[in-house]
Amino acid sequence: MTGQYDVAVVGAGMAGIVAARDLSALGLSVVLFEARDRVGGRTYTETALGGALELGGGYVHWTQPHIWTELQRHQMAELQPPVPSEKIYWLADGAVNAGAESAWLEDVKPAIGRLFADARQRFPIPYEPHVVDNGDIEAQTLEERIDALCLSRHERDTLEGALSGMIHSCGVHGAVQLLHGAATSFGDYGALLETAGAWSLPPGGTKKLIDSILAECPSVHVHRSSPVQSISDDGSRVTITTRVGRLVIARAAIVAVPINTIRDIDFTPELPRPVQAILDQSGGTPNPLKACKVWARVRGQIEPFSAFAPPGSLPISAARVEKPWHGGDTLVLCMCADAAAIPATSGPRREVVETALRKFVPDIEVVDTAIHDWVNDEFSKGAWMMHRPGGFTGASEIRKRHGQVHFAGSDIAVVGTGAIEGAMDSGAAAARSVAAALAKDKLCESKI
Repeated sequence: MTGQYDVAVVGAGMAGIVAARDLSALGLSVVLFEARDRVGGRTYTETALGGALELGGGYVHWTQPHIWTELQRHQMAELQPPVPSEKIYWLADGAVNAGAESAWLEDVKPAIGRLFADARQRFPIPYEPHVVDNGDIEAQTLEERIDALCLSRHERDTLEGALSGMIHSCGVHGAVQLLHGAATSFGDYGALLETAGAWSLPPGGTKKLIDSILAECPSVHVHRSSPVQSISDDGSRVTITTRVGRLVIARAAIVAVPINTIRDIDFTPELPRPVQAILDQSGGTPNPLKACKVWARVRGQIEPFSAFAPPGSLPISAARVEKPWHGGDTLVLCMCADAAAIPATSGPRREVVETALRKFVPDIEVVDTAIHDWVNDEFSKGAWMMHRPGGFTGASEIRKRHGQVHFAGSDIAVVGTGAIEGAMDSGAAAARSVAAALAKDKLCESKI
């Protein structure tokens, strides 16, 4: 079966959905391919532990213009505030420290301040990250940047614990993306943490938002369970072929899939060498983030707490009480720097999570857990984006137009990299680029 459209969008995550909606609003015919049997990409609202949970991205903020506009448009702007922690636990130099938030901040702030001291100077205009030449730190890992601070073991563990909810390993991540993220939040890492993981969506979550956006564009043809095998660009038309042989011809294509899966699509002609160099990093894993999020249902109502540990020191690197849960229990959010440390089966997973949490709260009882393994998911091959050295800047090569093929997604976003905001920004930008290119092509054809 062959169909013809103005634009084919590959990937129905937040970037692809926004791109499809925006192009459809311009009167263009759009087809949207999604490999999974559901839309949403790495956002995923699912029923688990007796209620609706976000197994993927689910935190947003009113300072993020694209997501905030969508939430207001769809009457979803009543965000759920974080539960204030009455006690903070942090593992440093082999010992668990405990105290009020003020005590933890007093311990961690000096090192955090030094780590991000030059963020605004290096990225004075965050949405134009190349304004300042940062070649001196392009190849620098986060570990190397921390090494240069010459911290004590206690100071270093406390610092890495504060970073642990966002990273996999200091040795594999580049320093640039976190510096840029802090610059976006006025040079304040604490503000970056708030925008990235504090305020959650209202009831209905990402599923309700996605359904609302798609309802705006009923003319978009959505094909679920349709992974794309190849994309061929002859200079004027793009041919999309799915794994089961469905053919679609379009005037342009937007590829909005996670960066670690781009190589699973055969491109003709081949993508430019600078793009391939980024995609080929470390055997095809330009996104090295092998972390995961685990929800834990804890018995009874417990004292709200937050806990931090250096990545790799415990199966859980960060945790906090999210909210009271059904049946008089408590829901705890657990961030795990290495998904491989979390068993796939529920029984052993519950035991591992409980043992890790008891390092901080000895009498805590985990009833059950819920997780989606984004690292081993064929259509993501990694969690949220945290670039390797050189990757954040190198992503600009992917963002360029490549013939009739354009790219989008949170992994290559300039602002909000790895977040829902970045996905929406990138999708909207790709839609504008495609619309402008098609309008120019049409104008040229009319003059012939």
